[in-house]
Amino acid sequence: MSQTSQIQQLNQKLTEFYDKMASWEQSVVKETGYSLAQIHTIEVLGCHGALRMKELAEKLAITTGTLTVQVDKLVSAGLIERCAHPEDRRAIVVKLTAEGEVIHRQHNQLHLDLVTDLTSDLSNDEAKVLLSCLGKMNSAF
Repeated sequence: MSQTSQIQQLNQKLTEFYDKMASWEQSVVKETGYSLAQIHTIEVLGCHGALRMKELAEKLAITTGTLTVQVDKLVSAGLIERCAHPEDRRAIVVKLTAEGEVIHRQHNQLHLDLVTDLTSDLSNDEAKVLLSCLGKMNSAF
């Protein structure tokens, strides 16, 4: 197989996987009553803990202006709160509330269940290779 052919096949498989994953994500988020962007914000805060707005925006790959709108909605919904930074009283961080933590744990469990299902036919060695490949691919971003 030529490198060009291999790249084309990888492109096709990655695009197909992305589309299926996005469709799955949309369907499970729809049931929560929150937007996909709101759930992604909750996911990042659940994984990383309290973050400054700029840090959170960078992790979500959005502008701080867009994030401000999301944060306002999530604060109103009681899922996150703005707090003084523990080391810099001039700075504000956002973090999950107890209710936000519950949403994060529930959504994270859905991801864990999906990954368990998707990788159930992989050998331990195949899973290690997949993990390594995904790590290298993610670091390219």
